[in-house]
Amino acid sequence: MYIHDLDPVIFNIGPLALRWYSLAYIISFILGFYYILFLVKKYSLKITDHKDLEDLIFQIICGVIIGGRVGYVLFYNFGYYFNNLLEIFYIWQGGMSFHGGMIGFTLAVLLHAKKLQKPFLAYMDILALAVPIGLFFGRIANFINGELYGRVTSVKWAVIFPEAGLVARHPTQLYEAFFEGLVAFIILYYLYSKAAFRAKSGKIAGSFLVIYSASRIFVEFFRVADSQIGYFFDIFTMGQILSLPMFCLGIYLIFYHGQSSQQKN
Repeated sequence: MYIHDLDPVIFNIGPLALRWYSLAYIISFILGFYYILFLVKKYSLKITDHKDLEDLIFQIICGVIIGGRVGYVLFYNFGYYFNNLLEIFYIWQGGMSFHGGMIGFTLAVLLHAKKLQKPFLAYMDILALAVPIGLFFGRIANFINGELYGRVTSVKWAVIFPEAGLVARHPTQLYEAFFEGLVAFIILYYLYSKAAFRAKSGKIAGSFLVIYSASRIFVEFFRVADSQIGYFFDIFTMGQILSLPMFCLGIYLIFYHGQSSQQKN
């Protein structure tokens, strides 16, 4: 049985520290950038190019960081930050919400698309293909940090996270890295290889929302709820509650926005 003893800090330079979580963000955006350019070239897409994507990625980074932090404050720990307003800006102390980051991501893309008068959903489709890269590395970083661990279990691959007591737990960070990252990446790439999915805007973005939400809802049954919130109805976590509307939106995008006007009644 593995006892978690990984250091979240890679190295220190004076008072500055490079953390695995920060490196995960950097690697994710770099790989995502070049992966999108690869797809643009492979499928001769007109929605974006190198210069446009550079501008868009910068806006997305800002949207993800701001949205992720605001989402965490509002969804997960509003009472604490209401009484400690300055600590909202202490991002280095941790506390980011994927759902908040997704809202910031979406708003950044929407503003960019409106500014250039380009189709918003076409942007979201191509960008959705790269999001699993960030989720994969982000969840690996969560594991290294020893956070977001699972419930007590006796499975052979269980991990002991000393900060959570000397009991074996589900390594739910790795479950999420597998389903939200690797599995989602493979499925979305396969779907995008089909002309029908590329031709109808919204199908890929919707497919990502469905895959992510279903994965998150499933894995959260093995994960410990945030201590300051606990469980809703003694069963569901905040992550599951927030993922449900995303799942419904994904279904909508796949089966409605993805259809041609001739198919709609």
